[in-house]
Amino acid sequence: MSLRLQVNLIITVLLGLMASLLVGLQIDNTRRSVRDEVDGANVVASQLLGRVNWVYGYGGLDGMREFLNGVGRVRANDIQLFDALGQQLYRSPPSPYKPGREAPAWYTRLVSPPLAPREITLPNGRIVLYADPSRAVLDGWDDLLPMLGGVLAGFALANAAVWALMGRALKPLQQVAEGLRAMEGGHYAIRLPEGGGREPRQVAQAFNRMAQAVQDKAEAQRAAQEARQALAESRELAQWVHARIEEERGAIARELHDELGQQITAIKSAGLTIQRRIAPGDPALSQSAQLVLSCADHIYEGMHRLVARLRPLALDPFGLGDALQELLGDWRQSHPGLQFSLRLEGPLESLDEATATAAYRIVQEAVTNALRHAQAQHIEVAVTVQAQSVLLWTADDGQGQLDDLLAPRHYGVAGMRERAQALGGELVFEQRPTGGLALRARLPRAGQKGDGA
Repeated sequence: MSLRLQVNLIITVLLGLMASLLVGLQIDNTRRSVRDEVDGANVVASQLLGRVNWVYGYGGLDGMREFLNGVGRVRANDIQLFDALGQQLYRSPPSPYKPGREAPAWYTRLVSPPLAPREITLPNGRIVLYADPSRAVLDGWDDLLPMLGGVLAGFALANAAVWALMGRALKPLQQVAEGLRAMEGGHYAIRLPEGGGREPRQVAQAFNRMAQAVQDKAEAQRAAQEARQALAESRELAQWVHARIEEERGAIARELHDELGQQITAIKSAGLTIQRRIAPGDPALSQSAQLVLSCADHIYEGMHRLVARLRPLALDPFGLGDALQELLGDWRQSHPGLQFSLRLEGPLESLDEATATAAYRIVQEAVTNALRHAQAQHIEVAVTVQAQSVLLWTADDGQGQLDDLLAPRHYGVAGMRERAQALGGELVFEQRPTGGLALRARLPRAGQKGDGA
């Protein structure tokens, strides 16, 4: 049930109670008036009939009838004369006041007092007096009808006025309800008119502020969703690019190892053959053969380092743990004056190729930066494989500064961050209180979603 209808029903009930009170008061007044009328008529009739015995003694029944005919109608009384056989000899004439009209029987019973006939016995007849308040009752009824008409008209007008006023007063609420339904359907651009009185204007202004806030939030959420979608697509593209780069690196590394390695081996074999066949008295030719062997060794070592940089040979067959151990072993050989520590925890062999490759490259780049720029004496590396992610940590005791490391010219740092974000992970650098820099990275394992930094 609407609020408008509820208010109208309440007003209807109140008006009905008021109308009932007015009708009740009118009926009570009519009842008192009828009672007073009957009492007054009884007094008049009693005074009149006090002469009955004198009239009857003088003229008998005929004289009594002549007397009553001469009296005519006594107010609010019906006088009847009967002989000894019960035959009616006389009855008061009808009232000339409002002739032919009577109040409804139910109304007459409602306002009339209890009425009992009075009987005067004569030697050969009787007189019966009936109280007749019908004219007073009819007057009350005639007074009640206009009042009822006015009450009903006022009742109808009041209800119509209340209905119209409530409709006008509740119009802002109806507009708010319609606006809320529109917003529920996704139409956040809806606004309410700010006209009318102070309260409707305040309601409209409050609704419009709320609608604007909801619209702004919806647009922000839509923009955020589009940004997340774009970020996800960017991650997928970056991951695909890194995967293709690693594939090409692996193919180049295998090509160098297989083809160039064989050619270097052939050159070295030819140099050894020449060296064995040189005559003892030809030192120049022997020196040339030795130069060929030395160049072949240098080319092989350079190729081996290049192959390791392109694609660590231990990563594919043995996994991330062995590849990192081999990487740090090479660094120990090339930097004998530095200390390297490696801590591995968790099932590293269970990592997928993309995650293992990203972890390897991040550690490789972080340690390379420390070796080139930090002048470090001790470099630590830790890799922890958890149920849903891989945690990487590298630290050094060098002289590197965080601001210098994060400068735009450090493309290696950008590459590490791109690798982490491509997998949905995050990567941060920290300045250590004891000196040096630390790297912390988290890479989600395959099948897990990360937030990215």
